[in-house]
Amino acid sequence: MKLFSRALLSAIALSGLFTAASAQANEVNLYTTREPGLIQPIIEQFKTDTGINVNTVFVKDGLLERVKAEGDKSPADVLMTVDIGNLIDLVQGGITQPVESKTLTEVIPANLRGADNHWYALSLRDRVAYVAKELNIDSLTYEDFADPKWKGKVCIRSGQHPYNTALIAAMIAHNGVEATETWLEGVKANLGRKAAGGDRDVARDILGGICDIGIANAYYVGRMKNAEPGSDNHKWGQAIKVIRPTFASTKSQGTHVNISGAAVAKYAPNKDNALALLEYLVSDKAQQMYAQANYEYPVRAGVKLDPVVASFGPLKVDPLPLVEIAKHRKEASKLVDKVGFDQ
Repeated sequence: MKLFSRALLSAIALSGLFTAASAQANEVNLYTTREPGLIQPIIEQFKTDTGINVNTVFVKDGLLERVKAEGDKSPADVLMTVDIGNLIDLVQGGITQPVESKTLTEVIPANLRGADNHWYALSLRDRVAYVAKELNIDSLTYEDFADPKWKGKVCIRSGQHPYNTALIAAMIAHNGVEATETWLEGVKANLGRKAAGGDRDVARDILGGICDIGIANAYYVGRMKNAEPGSDNHKWGQAIKVIRPTFASTKSQGTHVNISGAAVAKYAPNKDNALALLEYLVSDKAQQMYAQANYEYPVRAGVKLDPVVASFGPLKVDPLPLVEIAKHRKEASKLVDKVGFDQ
């Protein structure tokens, strides 16, 4: 795999050399906001199975701005990111193109891909409850986190983090802005400490007795429980159990998920290879690697899960289309500030 620094890639792209070298039958250029190490095993397997080399470019921030600046000379073929909002921003920014694929539409449920075929989910990240393992509860709704009985017992990271603005946006989509504001005020009143840190800090603070329950992503639990015995991460993971909440106001009884996903770049010089990569990423083999290496939930049905993730029970996804959730992101962010959630 070839790794390019931002400065080096920009220089090559401007000279036109990268584009000329990239339009080869055995190459595809992947721009990703995900740490390359998280997907490297899958990328290497793709090369082994197909003979197509993947040039991976890690773009921590400003993916949309970078590709727009490169214009029609951009060497990008595939754009990969996490969070539905970030993916929608790429589409609305005009730097993606629709691709037709029977494989992708058969594997990926309609609510987890763009209706216009501009983007596709590759893995799921369910937003769950971390619960102190000694508590005798086995079900929760997202609305329960505002119940006064949990006053001083809830932990969560910043409300402005994309993981949480997506959840709040989903709450708006289900219950409306007014009800969501009341709910958010209730959750803030129940916080055991300032909304800050990361998802693993929720488990840490449950172990430390600062809180009893919290909201965080499920895949972190796979990382913690599979960490080296005796390590802090392992201790944090062993202190909690996972409950998948649902929305009390809906009959669907589904859990909120966010995604990692990808799109084909508008001016992809290797469009056929880009599509081949996307189709490979939803194959049984690649989805198995997502599940076993990253502890993310596969988008493909029937894939064997890591034992820790399997222990959480079946995942029933909230059927609300992700595009409907994304529509309410700005409203969600405004509510976080309005109620002073992070203060």
